[in-house]
Amino acid sequence: MNEEKLVKQFGRLAVLAGFGVLLGGAEVSAQAAPAITLSRLPCGTNAAPTDVGQRFSDVYAYSGLNVQLTFSCYLIRHGDEYMIWDAGNPVGNTPTAPKTSLTALAAQVGVTPAQIKYVGISHYHGDHTGQVGQFPQSTLLIGKGDWDVITDPKSAAMAPLFASWISGGSKVEPLTGDKDVFGDGTVVMLNMPGHTPGHHSLLVRLKDMGNVLITGDVEHFRENYDTNGVPTFNTDRAASLASIDRFKAIAKNLKATVIIQHDQRDVSKLPVFPASAK
Repeated sequence: MNEEKLVKQFGRLAVLAGFGVLLGGAEVSAQAAPAITLSRLPCGTNAAPTDVGQRFSDVYAYSGLNVQLTFSCYLIRHGDEYMIWDAGNPVGNTPTAPKTSLTALAAQVGVTPAQIKYVGISHYHGDHTGQVGQFPQSTLLIGKGDWDVITDPKSAAMAPLFASWISGGSKVEPLTGDKDVFGDGTVVMLNMPGHTPGHHSLLVRLKDMGNVLITGDVEHFRENYDTNGVPTFNTDRAASLASIDRFKAIAKNLKATVIIQHDQRDVSKLPVFPASAK
């Protein structure tokens, strides 16, 4: 075989080899794509419908409107790793307290605390942090503005819940912006300040259901969401309005299912636990 034929033959083999690498890489990538699921965990329910006109509008809206509020936490599976979103009310006998702990609920689907890599907290309020202490082995993800409040000596009442992270015994990531939790865009904490200084919402991108946006407390119920209502107890009105504008724009652009965490009417958007959305 002359030199010219050798060069041509080598070139064809190189192209075929490269094509095989590309195909092989695509196959490996497809096989490696992690399974993503989302489950709602019951973390308490208000004893009776709440008059939301008393505290949930700083312009005196919703007068006489009663809404059944609820307290929701979420379990997100990412392959063999898991994330808890919000830690709800503490377990107890009060009307709003859940009767089953987050760790016990996770155990019902075969998930141990050691598998929960992250605990993401939307904000520092007690109905979102009550059981966070059950996961000291997990990395805590929380907005820096909220972490600053929690670690302020004036906030001593909150410190015991976060003792393991405050002491340095557990890992914490105070977030100044969005956080791509697993590094592949499937689970993203979205910076939505206003309700509290470091408030975040959550985006979960599911294969079958599509994109899901979980509010945290960027808004508390549907009427509140529809009219850009700002509760009297938000820390920053302008930031609240900017965040709800951003949240709605993301929902529109991603054609996302919006789940308002505190609105009982939104509970049915996800399967009843222990089933999960995929």
